[in-house]
Formats: sequence, structure tokens, C-alpha cells
Amino acid sequence: MINPQYEKLAKVLIRYSTNLKKGEKVLIEATDAPTEMVQAFVKEALAVKAIPVIEQKNMRLQRELFLGATEERMKFAADCELQRMKKMDAWIGVRGTVNSKEISDVPTKKIQLYEKFWLKPVHLAERVRNTKWVILRVPSPSMAQMAKMSTDAFEEFYFDVCTGVDWKKASRAMDPLVKLMNNTDKVQIKGPGTDLSFSIKKIPAIKCDGHLNMPDLEVFTAPVKKSVNGVLQYNTPSSQRGFTFENVRFVFKNGKIVEATANNTKKLNEILNNDEGARYIGEFAFGLHPIIKHPMDDILFDEKINGSFHFTPGNAYEDEADNGNRSAIHWDLVCIQTPEYGGGEIYFDGKLIRKDGLFIPKNLQGMNPENLVVG
Repeated sequence: MINPQYEKLAKVLIRYSTNLKKGEKVLIEATDAPTEMVQAFVKEALAVKAIPVIEQKNMRLQRELFLGATEERMKFAADCELQRMKKMDAWIGVRGTVNSKEISDVPTKKIQLYEKFWLKPVHLAERVRNTKWVILRVPSPSMAQMAKMSTDAFEEFYFDVCTGVDWKKASRAMDPLVKLMNNTDKVQIKGPGTDLSFSIKKIPAIKCDGHLNMPDLEVFTAPVKKSVNGVLQYNTPSSQRGFTFENVRFVFKNGKIVEATANNTKKLNEILNNDEGARYIGEFAFGLHPIIKHPMDDILFDEKINGSFHFTPGNAYEDEADNGNRSAIHWDLVCIQTPEYGGGEIYFDGKLIRKDGLFIPKNLQGMNPENLVVG
């Protein structure tokens, strides 16, 4: 018998997130995920008469591929996956976490080959642009440890975050912010170690209401590429290429990151030197989930933290909120502005929009945590 929590989650993903229809083809790509969870997704896909295809991966095996990476091998693997992806109407990425540092010893140059010749053409160029897609994590003891919770407490938290939200009502609550952002030019962000300004003029604002990520709830856009100036001090840990970065600080001049420091400044700059676009910002977003309040070094959760924003070095979303920036990197780095994390303010065209993580204008207060409807 399948876990009822898995069945409930499957209904959200199949019937809401990807909104699968009869005859649509969906690739369920599971990495280190329990068979029972994948089984629930397949069963629900079949229930709506979709056509599920299963791919099961393992990060220890992926590590071996990365260690042996060459341009030829990455291109061949990518071509195989690309041809399959082109046949799909939808994609569900299920990510388990057995060891969050599994690829920490893979040389940077090997990871760059994967990012350039596999990740970028298959996922950034094809999957993101041409399928209905959603990514989710799998609750595990490793994730519970990252969240500083017991395994049972984290599982309860996980399913509450993913299935306890009335997604349609939460979606409507975001509409006023989308409208405001679409009519905003100048943005200024202030906080501990942060004094940042940029423009979002004429770049669309997009609400994320459970159709792309699970958990979800954010509104994103992108800064005008060369408009970013000032200093930004992030205050959450973030793992990239198997290493956990802390105290990341950027200095911007005319859009470009001209100074970058962290607990490992050398590794940080290796990532930013990946390509020309990696030193420019591809996304600016508000995190809005009422239940997620603390970082756990898992970006699908951390970028949704209520009272946070993320400011993302690298690739912009070409078909949604495009500022023209292109990169194999898309790294969502998060800054929390609730009082517990030092507070902060965000201004739109000189008007205070959010202070210490709470929206100030009356028509935006529906997104404050006490007002978001949670089942």
C-alpha cells in the first residue's frame, strides 16, 4: 500500500502543478528517490490517462560520470537526454538527498563540462522553455539534519509545506505584487551590509504558485542587466558544486560583480568566472511561503523563505523575465530580512514596500504570513 502522504503529493503535482491531460507525455526523473514515491506519481499520471516515462538516477553514479567527464562524453549524454526531452510535454524532477556533499570532490573543470554541454542544452534551453515542469525534494534524514529537525518532525513539515497550502488562493494573493512590479522602475534594498539599487523597468514579473517548484510561492523578475550598483551581503548558506558557501558578499558596478568574497573566496570566484554572464544577475525574487522561515541549505526551500529575497548570478529566464543575460550558471542566493536575521527594507520608486520581511501597502498585505491561507 502506498503512503497516503505520497498519494496526496502526487495529486498536487499531477493535477495542479503540471496539470497533466490525457495523452500528454511526462518524464518522471528521480534521483535517490524512494520507489514508493515514484510509484505514486506514476499511478496518478495513469489515472489522468497521461503517458509516464521513468528515469531513475543515483548521485554516486552521477559523480563517477562527472569525474570521467570530457566534452565528447558530456555532449553524447546530453544528446541522448535532449532527444527524449523533446518528446515530453511535462517533466517532474524528484531529488533525494543521501549525501548533500556527494560531488564536493569533483574538480571544477569537470563540473563546468557538465554545466555547459549537458545541463544548459537539456534543461535550461529545452526543458525549462518547452515543457510543463516541476522540481521537488524527497524528505530524508539528511534533509532533516540540514533543517535541524528530527526525521519525523521534518517529514511533517515537508508535507505541510507542499500539500497544506491552498495554492489557488495563494496565487490570487500574489497578483497585486505582480502588477506593482510590472509598473516599477527603481528598486532599492537596504539592510545589514547591504545598500543596493537597480531597475526592473519593462521586465515582466512572474508569480510562482506551485506549477514549477514544490514547495513554491515567490514572485520573480530580473534587473536591467547593467543597472545594478552597490553592495549586497547575503545571510544564508548556499551549496554550489558540492561546497557550502557562507557570508557571500558582492560589490556591483554597472551590473557586474566586481568584487566577491565568502568563506572560500577562491571557489566563489571560480564559479563567477565560469562565463561572462555569471558575473551579472539573472533574477530578483521575493520569497513568500508562510511556513518556511529558516534556511536549510536547500534552495527549493530557502528561496521561498517568507520575508526573504534572492538575487541570482547567472542566466535569466529567457521566455519569462529576460534581461538578456546568458550563462551556464543560475545560482539563487538568498537574503532574509525578518527581524531575526537583521531586518531590512525594500523600496519601489522611493516608496517603502516591505520592512523587516512584512509588506507595508495595504493591497500587498495579503502576502504577509498571517494572511496567506494555509489548509
